[in-house]
Amino acid sequence: MLTGQGGNIGIYVGETHVFMIDDQFDRLSDTLKKTIRTLTEKPIATLFNTHMHGDHSGGNANFNTQTVTLIAHDNVRDRIKANQQAKLEKNEISKAYFKKMLPEVTFSKDITFHDANETIMAFHVHNAHTDGDAMVYFTKNNVLHMGDTYFSGRYPFIDLKSGGSVSGYIDAQKRALLLINDDTKIIPGHGRPSNKKELTTYVNMLETIKARIQAAIQKGASLEDVKKDASLTATYDKTHGTGFINPERLRETFYNSLKSE
Repeated sequence: MLTGQGGNIGIYVGETHVFMIDDQFDRLSDTLKKTIRTLTEKPIATLFNTHMHGDHSGGNANFNTQTVTLIAHDNVRDRIKANQQAKLEKNEISKAYFKKMLPEVTFSKDITFHDANETIMAFHVHNAHTDGDAMVYFTKNNVLHMGDTYFSGRYPFIDLKSGGSVSGYIDAQKRALLLINDDTKIIPGHGRPSNKKELTTYVNMLETIKARIQAAIQKGASLEDVKKDASLTATYDKTHGTGFINPERLRETFYNSLKSE
């Protein structure tokens, strides 16, 4: 797992090539390439985007060479394409850069890779952090990269404008729990490495907050009421509310998602 200024990167050194998960921001690509070379001299053959956000896919064009295959869910390509098209029309990027940002292989439900004795399973989870999230599980090594369907030790960012939802986010984590065991190493999208016990506690936290805010909605609470009601998340604010998503913003996200569901 490599950390930096964006989402956590997964690097699997295979029999002859490297399987890379996410690539952070464009400006970090040279530094990342140097760091990867300290791990192995084997070339990168596969680059997998867990979703469309720029802190996970911003370096696509810099890594996507003729010898690298860029892979993601169908919706990831669509959203990256739309975002980059807007930049292209403003002459912020070139046509060549635009093409290299786009995944070349996409899938709808799941896809499996084989490398010697390792089997790498990637599967889509619906309307979680976005509408294009995928998790990647290395069966022999027992490692699961969850992308931004898991923010270890902090409140999650659920991108409602890009197809995310509270219920889908929780369901995605429950699916992960069904797959892994107590020995599984989890690479979250952000935060330190984790495990099944911590993820189980995290799911319980999200379900508790969901139930509290759903109850408030049923009693007629408005968005402003929920944003101001610190008691709804107070149990977890000190341990999880000091990151990118503060308690008030989390309550707002939960309210808006649950109202639309």
